Amino acid sequence: MKRSKRFEVLEARPVNQDGFVVEWPEVGLMAMGSPNDPKPSIKIENGKVVEMDGIPRAQFDFIDQFIADYAIDTSIAPQAMAMSDVEIAKMLVDVNVSRDELVKIVRGLTAAKIVAVLNTMNVVEMMMALQKMRARKIPSNQCHVTNPQDNPVLIAADAAEAAMRGFDEMETTVAVVRYAPFNALALQVGGQVGRGGVLIQCALEEATELLLGMRGITAYAETISVYGTENVFVDGDDTPWSKAFLASAYASRGLKMRFTSGTGSEVQMGYAEGKSMLYLEVKCIMLTRGAGVQGLQNGSVSCVGVPAAVPSGIRAILGENLTAAMLDLEVASSNDQTFTHSDIRRTARTLMQMLPGTDFICSGYSATPNYDNMFAGSNWDVDDYDDWNIIQRDLMVDGGLKPVSEEAVIAVRNKAAKAIQAVFKEFGFPAITDEEVEAATYAHGTKDIIKRNVVEDLKAAEEMMKRGITGVDIVRALAKNGFVDVAENALGTLKQRISGDYLHTSAILDKNLNVVSAVNCKNDYAGPGTGYRLSKERWDEIKDIRQAIKPSDFDV
Repeated sequence: MKRSKRFEVLEARPVNQDGFVVEWPEVGLMAMGSPNDPKPSIKIENGKVVEMDGIPRAQFDFIDQFIADYAIDTSIAPQAMAMSDVEIAKMLVDVNVSRDELVKIVRGLTAAKIVAVLNTMNVVEMMMALQKMRARKIPSNQCHVTNPQDNPVLIAADAAEAAMRGFDEMETTVAVVRYAPFNALALQVGGQVGRGGVLIQCALEEATELLLGMRGITAYAETISVYGTENVFVDGDDTPWSKAFLASAYASRGLKMRFTSGTGSEVQMGYAEGKSMLYLEVKCIMLTRGAGVQGLQNGSVSCVGVPAAVPSGIRAILGENLTAAMLDLEVASSNDQTFTHSDIRRTARTLMQMLPGTDFICSGYSATPNYDNMFAGSNWDVDDYDDWNIIQRDLMVDGGLKPVSEEAVIAVRNKAAKAIQAVFKEFGFPAITDEEVEAATYAHGTKDIIKRNVVEDLKAAEEMMKRGITGVDIVRALAKNGFVDVAENALGTLKQRISGDYLHTSAILDKNLNVVSAVNCKNDYAGPGTGYRLSKERWDEIKDIRQAIKPSDFDV
């Protein structure tokens, strides 16, 4: 047939390279409102849940049992469950109803009831609720710092720039597992060059990740995954109890940690049991709450392509972020793995979290070019810094980042590269040359750096672990080689292991190494003029983009 020229142009648009599917409730390909989701109900006898969402206790699987025993406040449940879905939804958007009152009510709700409430809300209402329900008053951001060469010089330089740009947490992972100690070391050094108090993690299998944390090389973890169906848990050789035990192992050693979950993981694994993605995710969030973990990385994360392919999928992602906040958890709201070819679509997805603000708007903004991102690419990367900063400026919203000058970035990258060079020399690791420092200082990514001898690096990384090098050794090496300010920053993060204050919900460290959390910086939003508002200093910082023409640029 003869084609419409307009449709030919439309079909060539980036968005039409994305994948979309019709809803298929039987296999779980439905974001919200599946006809197979259970109806809300609860029965309590002698303080114990004996029926939940139509399932008697004798038929509970281990997820139901964990939620019933640890995640539901039976003292408030009868009253909370008796409220209508719309009544609770209206309370969520009502500025006259406090966050504390809602948190108390939500603790008495079952998974099906929470989903029923969310099903009554549109995205604007969910965003209004999220603005109020976020745990920490001040929003923040987290980034990825990786590269496929596991090049420690580039990681240090990228980390320093990212810290200067405003990221409060940063995460790395590896192309070669044995490189992990060097990646963590480089991230720790570079992050503390950019500014004091940046918290770092190295995403690995859990034993190594915990070991790096215990040695004071990393500060937090968030790769402990939980799932909404028993079959997926069993497939991973885990249970809610084993995850809770692991969480206690991190916390008892002064390590901040979050669980990770996200809509779409169960259908991706083939065990969705015909339930909606959001219903299964709400069960994950309730598991997290029941385990006593301070927060959750959710927002679909690496499974984002699944909900993004079905109707209302991006709305469901917002719904899961809101649910975590409603359950008084720290929310790292993803905006992480790339899911679309459309710049318009990826921006629309992010505004759902950026405008109301979350504890970490991105749990993986790529502080490297996406060709270097070992987390399968991010929704945002270094080439988007200017766009992000200008969106903040356009809307007078705090997205956690700030404009910086080219001169400042060059200087901080150079300092970080020299700092890791000095640490390597002090530890007797393979030398980092001045040429490598120079290349990393000005590089866009791995296309612009000098390759290292991988075999020798891997031997040294293995030696680093055998020698038992700790965060204190890193502090000593930095101070001995003249990087006293960086050493003090690194030591300041180590001191948090003793106080434990950054184990509080939504905790970050400011540039002066003070803890900012939901305890001492509690979200107090109660309508216009309340809650987090940009200070004059922060607004001036956001406005000060290098592209803006100034009166002084003109000859008068």
